[in-house]
Amino acid sequence: MVDEAPKPDPALPLLWRHEPAVAAELARAARRGPRQRLTVDDVVDAAIDLADREGLAAVTMRSLAQDLGVGAMSVYTYVPGRQELVTLMVDQALGRTELPPHPDDVRARLAAVAEVQSAEYRRHPWLLEVSGIRPWLGPHATDRYEWQLTAVDGLGLGDVEMDQAVALLVSFAGGVARAAHEKRRAEVESGLTEAEWWEANHAELARVTAGRSYPLSSRVGTAAGEAYGAATDPERELAFGLSRVVDGLLAYVERRAAEG
Repeated sequence: MVDEAPKPDPALPLLWRHEPAVAAELARAARRGPRQRLTVDDVVDAAIDLADREGLAAVTMRSLAQDLGVGAMSVYTYVPGRQELVTLMVDQALGRTELPPHPDDVRARLAAVAEVQSAEYRRHPWLLEVSGIRPWLGPHATDRYEWQLTAVDGLGLGDVEMDQAVALLVSFAGGVARAAHEKRRAEVESGLTEAEWWEANHAELARVTAGRSYPLSSRVGTAAGEAYGAATDPERELAFGLSRVVDGLLAYVERRAAEG
């Protein structure tokens, strides 16, 4: 039996639905079906708003239909399925962010790549939960990648290194954002802020660890807790870590230049 060739992703035409040729093609297909009172943008925007309020898991075709005031099966006339819907959500969420002009200062340009990503995760924490899709196929994701690459262009990096530098900055921002998101989730689920949790547990923790010595953990943890007013401070972690990542990238660029 001959294996069938892979088929194009069905989300692709929908991702690029505002391109004139694609829009005309979709319009012809829509005329052959029942009249639609919503647009794909309406459906995707409603899904984003639902995810912002309740998380990605809450976005089902049924719950989305309820928000839109249509029958559950009607949603499938706009998007083929939930996976395609999430793909569209990611790209449309990226498009809601206005990308700032790159400053002349190299450090500021590199930092901006991570900072834009971090701010986006704060606005749409469900982006951290997305898996199993290829959202970079869309127009807004492509615009974002071009903007990110412009930040590292001209530093003396090769093309693959430019891609890797962007991935490093974005991944670092994502890691800090994920930790902050988990902290907020733990506070919601426990009903206690981090400070309240420590206040409730520090005596019991001291009791169960009696007889063990943790001089470094005790000293550093106490200093950090006093500085943060909590066990962690995602904003400080982002600022400190991002500066070190940028230091490392620029040191690598300088070494490459010195080696010729």
